[in-house]
Amino acid sequence: MLHSDRLGAPSGNSGSRTTFFAAELSLAVAAGAKALGRFAVKRQGPVLFYGAEDSLASLRERFSGLAQVRHLALSRLPIYLLDVPVLRLDRTEDLDRLKAAIANLKPRLLVLDPFVRMAHIDENSAADVSAVLGSLREIQRTQDLAILLVHHARKSPAQNPAQALRGSSDFAAWSDTNLYLSRRSNKLVLSLEHRSAPAPDPIDLRLVAEPQPHLRLLTDDTDHDHRPLTIDSLQAEIIRHLTTARRPMSTVELRKILCKRKVDVVRALDDLREIEQVKRTKNGWIVDQNGQLAL
Repeated sequence: MLHSDRLGAPSGNSGSRTTFFAAELSLAVAAGAKALGRFAVKRQGPVLFYGAEDSLASLRERFSGLAQVRHLALSRLPIYLLDVPVLRLDRTEDLDRLKAAIANLKPRLLVLDPFVRMAHIDENSAADVSAVLGSLREIQRTQDLAILLVHHARKSPAQNPAQALRGSSDFAAWSDTNLYLSRRSNKLVLSLEHRSAPAPDPIDLRLVAEPQPHLRLLTDDTDHDHRPLTIDSLQAEIIRHLTTARRPMSTVELRKILCKRKVDVVRALDDLREIEQVKRTKNGWIVDQNGQLAL
């Protein structure tokens, strides 16, 4: 069950789909629906979402796809995307603007994704980190809302998920619930830690492409989706170039050929790798011959 009066910190490394996960939780809170199709929301209400690494168009497309999968009418849901070029949690004027938006919209959930793009501080400094997180704690208590703060994990593995968080240990200590997403083979593993409750068993997820990209719970090891996949135009271009090149291509080469932003090319490659259409070798990207593709 999701509680809407707590602080939560989803974390993960590159390709662990933290934004997909944050969007999934946001949709569930706004609709009062079950997150991932299974987990109930305790308190439904508006959601204020700020994605520092995604354009508004990209976020709208992602929410639209998730709403279609969950059979929800997105136009009727109180999901508000914060439209500002920069939000600095370590800057007083930005915090004041954020508080004003919260006072106006009265969200049950505030999503900030990711922390590294919203605070120009030393993440290893307990004093710097605790000052910013303290401001968020004050907002959570005075505005009566939940805060979901996405934070990146270190690249090196750790036995304890909390030790995988980048920077100060204050990140793990700050939240009431920590959610850790990690990639294992061709699936994602969601591990949870609660401040005042036992941790449940890890949850296995997979990003699937149809009918729209979304995270799906895996009930057992035989839950695979081998239907032909549909992909977007950028991903189709990448597949064609890799096929005709007949050699591995780097991300830089693909970006120059496609004339696209680095973030868009990287995301497209990650999505294609997740659905087993491409794979990365030491020499660059190639088409995964074991994948199925419907263009």
